[in-house]
Amino acid sequence: MTHQDDAPARTAGPERASWWRVGMGAVALLVVLVLILSSCGGDNDDAPSATASPSTSGSGDGGSDGSGGTASPGVDDGEHVDNAYADAKMYVDGVWAQQVRDTADATTDTALASKMRDVANQPTGVWMDSISAIAGNADGPGLRHHLDAALEQSESASKPVVVTVVIYDLPGRDCYALASNGELPATDAGVASYKSDYIDVIASMLGEDQYRDLRIVTIIEPDSLPNLVTNTSEPACQEADPYYREGVAYALDAFAPMSHVYSYLDAAHAGWLGWENNASAAATLFAEVVESTDAGFDGVDGFITNTANYTPLEEPYLTDPDLDVDGQPVKAAAFYDNNADFDEADWTADLYSRLIDEGFPESIGMLIDTSRNGWGGTSRPISAAGTHALDSYVEASKVDRRGHRGAWCNQKGAGLGRLPQAWPAGYPESHLDALIWAKPPGQSDGSSSEIENDQGKSFDRMCDPRYVSDRLANSPTNAMGDAPLSGQWFAAQFTELVQNAYPAIGSAQPKPRDPSEDGATPSPDPTASTVPAAGECSANLVLRDEWSTGFVADVTVTAGGSIAGWSVVVPLPDGTSIVDQWTGEFSGTSGTVSVGDAGWNGPLEAGATATFGFTGSGDAIPAGALACTAR
Repeated sequence: MTHQDDAPARTAGPERASWWRVGMGAVALLVVLVLILSSCGGDNDDAPSATASPSTSGSGDGGSDGSGGTASPGVDDGEHVDNAYADAKMYVDGVWAQQVRDTADATTDTALASKMRDVANQPTGVWMDSISAIAGNADGPGLRHHLDAALEQSESASKPVVVTVVIYDLPGRDCYALASNGELPATDAGVASYKSDYIDVIASMLGEDQYRDLRIVTIIEPDSLPNLVTNTSEPACQEADPYYREGVAYALDAFAPMSHVYSYLDAAHAGWLGWENNASAAATLFAEVVESTDAGFDGVDGFITNTANYTPLEEPYLTDPDLDVDGQPVKAAAFYDNNADFDEADWTADLYSRLIDEGFPESIGMLIDTSRNGWGGTSRPISAAGTHALDSYVEASKVDRRGHRGAWCNQKGAGLGRLPQAWPAGYPESHLDALIWAKPPGQSDGSSSEIENDQGKSFDRMCDPRYVSDRLANSPTNAMGDAPLSGQWFAAQFTELVQNAYPAIGSAQPKPRDPSEDGATPSPDPTASTVPAAGECSANLVLRDEWSTGFVADVTVTAGGSIAGWSVVVPLPDGTSIVDQWTGEFSGTSGTVSVGDAGWNGPLEAGATATFGFTGSGDAIPAGALACTAR
């Protein structure tokens, strides 16, 4: 999913408008009461085992269809923050994590297996790709399982837990592809079922009292509205058009009254909508659909790009689309086909400005799915090419190793991208809320050959490595062979993603930005410190990254006067241990750990600093000042 076309939000303030919450409360309550009454007497199947594999790009949950909830998605006067991912832990799916660990256990390369186990700690999205996925089906546990697991993870966290739920079951879903065709027809009956059997049930469950301390991010219908921008000549997309609009609008209105729920619309990727005509039409369409809702712009927190796709976050050696190479601008190369948005940083910046022009509030934010767009490994370029022939220059300089930007299925050579992170730095014009892994790495995009199934998943030749497609300018699909059905675990692909990760797993990750850089309200800085007295030192710890089962910490030592060395006390929480460390001498890996200088970074003059850091397994140590002793 998230395919190529065939052509070369946040609210207006920290909280949703109160009039909307009050106005929709009674309506939502009535909907839920009807659902509860109509479902009385129905039985749910037992939840599947925790080791079951997820369904298409994600799975549902065992145990309930939402009808047994205790509250409605009605009036919710809780806080709706500016960025759901900020100052929060992202939910780690234990079912997916176990699949990762099982693959690691079967890997004979110990270094690679260790990296895989590190990846198992990363948060991913949860996909609701069918009606049965809500309650749980043969492919895995469903929504209630994940929400309950998130509550368990929040018990050991000192901050809210944010769960990313992908809403993906529109009538006539994926009208321009086959691998992930949906279960509902693009008909009046299909959209009625989408509303009553799918969206209403999800909204009812999300609105239950016990889940209101969670932050729940909904990713609204990947590929849907983008298909209405570029694939209008496709009969299936023509049939789906009114139902896509109606279904997306209904979903936004269903989730809008709940202040703990955040909605992001899917906006394809740079290689699909980056052309001027496509980008302009997309922004207009997004505005039309949002303005058709009762909630209006207040019902959208932002947009997500690159969902389940492979477009790089940035092309570091192709930064100027108008750079003259062999008498032509770089954007004129066959690979870009006069699309000046080379990467997702370009596309999100471009889209943001167009959305503001269409009337969206400046407070909307962007998400980018970096689950498979790292493109590292030995084939990654390390500089711009020296050749002067345009197409050769682009081919040798781009980190995206695909032969065509429209190739989307189980791509060979791809790697994990940036780890999930709130407030990622370096792209101020993109207004990024977070980088996330919406698509769980290792879940197949589609089978490489025909596989009989009862899940409505058809064989798409774009997943066949032998196929040469006119959609790809008569180039091969670049798909991996021996791939299972979409959403099923694909160990070979996951192994390659870890091998080709960029940044490499275990390497230092870029630090988040200060949100005040783009006008957002920054969180209080727990690491602010006082200047140490002469002959003394101070130490402050910051959390570079944090997930449900681990963290990365950096400590800065500051000298108040000339000192010959230093030692810092790091009190680790019970059950937490250090698994990696750098630029310091550590006395141990658990309990109260003393960290001394490494010799070369011990002598400091007044005001000078030294740093050390470590990766921890378990609960994170609180950020802030640590005891420092100078020599």
